[in-house]
Amino acid sequence: MIDREQLHRDGYALLRGAIPGDWLDELRDVFDAGVTPSELWPVPRGPGWRHSWLDLDPRIQAVCRLPALLQVVGALIGSSYFIAQVEGREPLPGGGQQGLHRDLSAKRPGDTVNAIAFFDDFGVDNGATRFIPGTHRPAPGETTVGPGEEQRAQYLSGSAGDIFVFDADLLHAGSLNRGGGRRRSILIGYFDAQLHAAHLQTAGLRGVRMDTSERFLPTVVGRAIRAARGDPRQACRHDPRPSSNCRNQSLTTQSITRWMRSTPLRLSTLW
Repeated sequence: MIDREQLHRDGYALLRGAIPGDWLDELRDVFDAGVTPSELWPVPRGPGWRHSWLDLDPRIQAVCRLPALLQVVGALIGSSYFIAQVEGREPLPGGGQQGLHRDLSAKRPGDTVNAIAFFDDFGVDNGATRFIPGTHRPAPGETTVGPGEEQRAQYLSGSAGDIFVFDADLLHAGSLNRGGGRRRSILIGYFDAQLHAAHLQTAGLRGVRMDTSERFLPTVVGRAIRAARGDPRQACRHDPRPSSNCRNQSLTTQSITRWMRSTPLRLSTLW
């Protein structure tokens, strides 16, 4: 079960082993196949990172819809939402260092949630994400990061298959890949459904090719469960015009309840 009070207090959750282990080799291959030079993106990407254009891949889309992940996203956003984008990112050897920052909500606190799904083991040596728990509700007018904040930052560490889910206003940053090891991941953005029109205005510039019309409620329903139970290619083809079979299937309340009882959420926090 989700500890909603703790989730909203800390602004994040770390889902251990959320991605099925037998998906990981395929996901790493998809990442490598999608690596695209910075100058070939609609807007050039920053230096120090390897970027993978992979948002149309069915297995990637299945990761975005993992039920445990959607549970946390729904609890944080608290209203109908959609998957806005997904992009592969990996810090290059000697790259990846960022200053602590907020990705920022759009119209209200909590309307934007990010998730980083890791395809390789991660830690201090290969550019792990660092963050400060509980910093996702800054005081009114607070726009800068204080000089002492860096000392409070915690470094994520974990295994391939873990997913870090966080409020977009949480202070976080990428770190230096000092050891040069691989640290492939995807960054997923989830937005409140009311932001969809604004999202479409800039989707092309951000390299978004996937269909973003699907809506999710703050609970685990429908296609997410089907995708997690079986082959995501059979759950939905994820083309720009989803079929009515994909869009209109539904589950009964009883079947959702049975599934929730049989699939506990593995949620841990770092202290």
